[in-house]
Amino acid sequence: MAPSRRQISGRSPLVNQQRQITSFFGKSASSSSSPSPSPSPSLSNKKTPKSNNPNPKSPSPSPSPPKKTPKLNPNPSSNLPARSPSPATPSPVQSKFKKPLLVIGQTPSPPQSVVITYGDEVVGKQVRVYWPLDKKWYDGSVTFYDKGEGKHVVEYEDGEEESLDLGKEKIEWVVGEKSGDRFNRLKRGASALRKVVTDSDDDVEMGNVEEDKSDGDDSSDEDWGKNVGKEVCESEEDDVELVDENEMDEEELVEEKDEETSKVNRVSKTDSRKRKTSEVTKSGGEKKSKTDTGTNLKGFKASVVEPAKKIGEADRVVKGLEDNVLDGDALARFGARESEKFRFLGVDRRDAKRRRPTDENYDPRTLYLPPDFVKKLTGGQRQWWEFKSKHMDKVVFFKMGKFYELFEMDAHVGAKELDIQYMKGEQPHCGFPEKNFSVNIEKLVSKGYRVLVVEQTETPDQLEQRRKETGSKDKVVKREVCAVVTKGTLTDGEMLLTNPDASYLMALTEGGESLTDQTAEHNFGVCLVDVATKKIILGQFKDDQDCSALSCLLSEMRPVEIIKPAKVLSYATERTIVRQTRNPLVNNLVPLSEFWDSEKTIHEVGIFYKRISCQPSSAYSSEGKILGDGSSFLPKMLSELATEDKNGSLALSALGGAIYYLRQAFLDESLLRFAKFESLPYCDFSNVNEKQHMVLDAAALENLEIFENSRNGGYSGTLYAQLNQCITASGKRLLKTWLARPLYNTELIKERQDAVAILRGENLPYSLEFRKLLSRLPDMERLIARMFSSIEASGRNGDKVVLYEDTAKKQVQEFISTLRGCETMAEACSSLRAILKHDKSRRLLHLLTPGQSLPNISSSIKYFKDAFDWVEAHNSGRVIPHEGADEEYDCACKTVEEFESSLKKHLKEQRKLLGDASINYVTVGKDEYLLEVPESLSGSVPHDYELCSSKKGVSRYWTPTIKKLLKELSQAKSEKESALKSISQRLIGRFCEHQEKWRQLVSATAELDVLISLAFASDSYEGVRCRPVISGSTSDGVPHLSATGLGHPVLRGDSLGRGSFVPNNVKIGGAEKASFILLTGPNMGGKSTLLRQVCLAVILAQIGADVPAETFEISPVDRICVRMGAKDHIMAGQSTFLTELSETAVMLTSATRNSLVVLDELGRGTATSDGQAIAESVLEHFIEKVQCRGFFSTHYHRLSVDYQTNPKVSLCHMACQIGEGIGGVEEVTFLYRLTPGACPKSYGVNVARLAGLPDYVLQRAVIKSQEFEAFYGKNHRKTDHKLSAMIKQIISSVASDSDYSASKDSLSELHSMANTFLQLTN
Repeated sequence: MAPSRRQISGRSPLVNQQRQITSFFGKSASSSSSPSPSPSPSLSNKKTPKSNNPNPKSPSPSPSPPKKTPKLNPNPSSNLPARSPSPATPSPVQSKFKKPLLVIGQTPSPPQSVVITYGDEVVGKQVRVYWPLDKKWYDGSVTFYDKGEGKHVVEYEDGEEESLDLGKEKIEWVVGEKSGDRFNRLKRGASALRKVVTDSDDDVEMGNVEEDKSDGDDSSDEDWGKNVGKEVCESEEDDVELVDENEMDEEELVEEKDEETSKVNRVSKTDSRKRKTSEVTKSGGEKKSKTDTGTNLKGFKASVVEPAKKIGEADRVVKGLEDNVLDGDALARFGARESEKFRFLGVDRRDAKRRRPTDENYDPRTLYLPPDFVKKLTGGQRQWWEFKSKHMDKVVFFKMGKFYELFEMDAHVGAKELDIQYMKGEQPHCGFPEKNFSVNIEKLVSKGYRVLVVEQTETPDQLEQRRKETGSKDKVVKREVCAVVTKGTLTDGEMLLTNPDASYLMALTEGGESLTDQTAEHNFGVCLVDVATKKIILGQFKDDQDCSALSCLLSEMRPVEIIKPAKVLSYATERTIVRQTRNPLVNNLVPLSEFWDSEKTIHEVGIFYKRISCQPSSAYSSEGKILGDGSSFLPKMLSELATEDKNGSLALSALGGAIYYLRQAFLDESLLRFAKFESLPYCDFSNVNEKQHMVLDAAALENLEIFENSRNGGYSGTLYAQLNQCITASGKRLLKTWLARPLYNTELIKERQDAVAILRGENLPYSLEFRKLLSRLPDMERLIARMFSSIEASGRNGDKVVLYEDTAKKQVQEFISTLRGCETMAEACSSLRAILKHDKSRRLLHLLTPGQSLPNISSSIKYFKDAFDWVEAHNSGRVIPHEGADEEYDCACKTVEEFESSLKKHLKEQRKLLGDASINYVTVGKDEYLLEVPESLSGSVPHDYELCSSKKGVSRYWTPTIKKLLKELSQAKSEKESALKSISQRLIGRFCEHQEKWRQLVSATAELDVLISLAFASDSYEGVRCRPVISGSTSDGVPHLSATGLGHPVLRGDSLGRGSFVPNNVKIGGAEKASFILLTGPNMGGKSTLLRQVCLAVILAQIGADVPAETFEISPVDRICVRMGAKDHIMAGQSTFLTELSETAVMLTSATRNSLVVLDELGRGTATSDGQAIAESVLEHFIEKVQCRGFFSTHYHRLSVDYQTNPKVSLCHMACQIGEGIGGVEEVTFLYRLTPGACPKSYGVNVARLAGLPDYVLQRAVIKSQEFEAFYGKNHRKTDHKLSAMIKQIISSVASDSDYSASKDSLSELHSMANTFLQLTN
């Protein structure tokens, strides 16, 4: 055989991660055989070895099971036996294509003493070569014959070549015009042959395939199995599956007993991935592999290109399996098998409603299963496929006994992402124990997968009982979908408790004219849900054409998952989502039926709240409208939105989309029952007067690096990282909210400043004690929300779900952790209350006074402390209530005690009756209260005594009274145990009754934590710090900003490695002061740093923190408009210059007199003339029309000349010293000092020197720079004056010398040109 060929890109053409579909449990060899990979009879005209059909072109009418493929001699040059026909077992779908063969004849089986040789005569002929490793035939042509080697070069259809000794290969010759006809038909594609498809393993000839005229009718699929018996000869060797049918039944019925077996079967990944090469060994050939380069579609090869393309596009939503490419070992194990199995996953794929991928409404999340395929499945297989076919975009965690199992393509995900070992067998299969559920689901979800959790809702014993009672023939226990877990719906796991960042699920809808008119303003409805904390933020707002408000919201919240109505949002909105998010999961819901409108939302939500309020549902009419006072059951915020005459319709619709989505994840009821509704902070930029906060839009958050740095998107080097010294997770989240929306109200800012000032200095010990108490707390906000969810019997908490892990113990431990955390928070706040004795702060007084922001929870904590022993309950996982804590348990205990007392009384009676005080109760095995009587009294025992057992010297009896009392005692103990099991649920229910108290406690603690963090953060500033002075505008109403010795809140000298950071004095606005600074200076001189530090100082001042400066005074800023840095948004179709101007356009339309505008080198992305013109026009707009405070840095020095006499503009530059370098190259020493006046040039060649450009390039650049300056710089105006004087003389000459008619026309033209020039130069 020829040597093994390399695989293209290291992958088999048969495998794609999205379509690793095989069977669930395998059938036994006796019931069903796996198809052989060899070509079908309809392709090769070959018979099985046992067939005696003399006609090679017609298959045997009734083939019998074949023998094993005869082995070939490993040494083909030796005596060869008669060559057997090539393997003839067809694929499962070949019977569907009973077509005449294009391949005629085959290589005859030579006698043992004969070796077939080929020479030049076969060059140019079409040939088919069999590859044992791939178990496939590949078409090619002989292009060359090497006489020296005795080998032919075969070029395959994919363009690859191979040198072969044709006499030693399994080959078939393809001759005649039919071959050419075949290739022509393949090229015609879908227009001529809608179902002309070649699977990788099903080399079905296209010669006489008829066009599918049914156009969507799937009757052909139903006929797949009808003719299998006529054409399929099954191979015994290839029928290797994971578990046979009998084993499946046993495993399903006795799943609890399989844990040890599963552990034994979980072999090492290295051993399990070894590729089986038995077929190759038996054939005596070497391994081969060949990669098809035809149209590959999820592991299938298709000649119909268009459907394949459509499937590829549609399947992008199937995230969980799309990026999971098999590695070499897994490819070797599973590649060939999986590519043979399922045609309905290839170009014949349809969704659950039998729509093809080319259909506009095709749903790639679902899959149509052909009836003939379903018929062949076992009960376990069918059950798995029923779940999977409805959730093709999810990884299925399939519960079997004590394990969650992953099959088929899901198994590859588990092996790759979770590092779980494959189990033995040819079927992809892996799993993990129940105790690892939280860890593994977190890993998958964090990587962007959706996970469907299928739980057992019936034990094998219950299944057996159901079969006896109902006569059911089911052999598989019941299972149900109990959870859908994604980034936005994750509620469990240690990682969730340790990562403080909120994971928002955002539902977004749009209405109004913007859907049809791109120039119209947008109207958005938004619902943000943090499932882990039960927080729901609702809002509806108008937005500009660029979706500025939506961009701001997305930049601040960074949702991990987005829900939107399919094909509803405008193009601008879709583009904004792509631009302003970080790869969230996107879910498109069907409008109205899935993404509800406001009326449907109010109806559904109203029904729920009425039900939990124990009110009759008859208050709702059949049309779904609230009647009477039905709206009173809704939370206040929803009632207001519902009664505002559709003003809140978009917000309610967004809520409806979120609720529908969460309903599929079994989270809707627990969310709504304990929802904390909040209003979306006002983010419509057109009306500042209604806002209480400064606006930081998306550009400001990004350019100033508030939350994400520009290097890797992390926290390092950001303002948030500098200020974040919070000790609680809820405090960290609150700090992000404060930074995203600084205060605008002067009085509120001063209240915060007072609180921050009190929390340090002499009160520092109290702040440290507060932090110490809270340092080891978990995320209390999420933990409390988890307690709220635990009382809901839904999802995995459902009553029917069979779980083997002791979930009750875990729940008790979490409940005790929650109680201890609440107690600790109350103690911490109480310890901090001592500072109020010395200093007064309105905000601290409000936060630390019980009954105001701080709830009074002492009575609630005392109740739970008196109810049971926390330490014992945490250790044992069981709550044993103290007397008086639970009425139901107390009653059960009393009943047990009464029966035990009756038994003691009965014992005394029997002693008296028999006259022996030594008679007593004993327990033998499971028999309790046996009356042990001495053998000497056996004659005196009444006849109604029941002898139970005896030993030497004594006999043991039950009296009728004992038997009666024991039965009643057993029932009483059962009731006591039941009450004991449910006591934790009742206590948690009691805890949830005070949900508002616990949330207020967390909120107050979080705010105190942030205030202390701001107090501590100022200590990390380099240099001095001060408390900013927040004042109104000056007497003439001009906003102002004044800072002396202003440093940088994030940058430090030691981190820069160049000594201490250089502070600067900045003054803009106010009486008789310029409101704008036009900033010039050398490249790298510190202009951008100065602009950022001013903006950051303003933000610090308005969140109530100290500023790194000697003095800082400011009138509040309503919005910071920032444009700096060069970047593009290619995914949104925006170049660098367009991005720059888009941000500038938002600033021009939204800036007000109280805004702070910062523009850094505007106009540099285009030609100098255009850039300078745009820059000057924008600057003029802000100075003359908006009249706001601002900074404008530029390298257009002409602007400095134009504004040098304008009192509204202050010319400044970043100082530097210039020295003479080598070859005339100037060496610049940066002083980083803001200095009055304009800088004459930018010294860009100096930066080129620092960058390491060669000296000859630098020297040439200096010469060119001098030439440009001579023409455009200092001498430019002198040249203009000389030229003007000359042109004046020409004009005068033309006017006086009018007699020269011959030159009049030309001089008149010169006259006109000169006048134009003079107008430009004067």
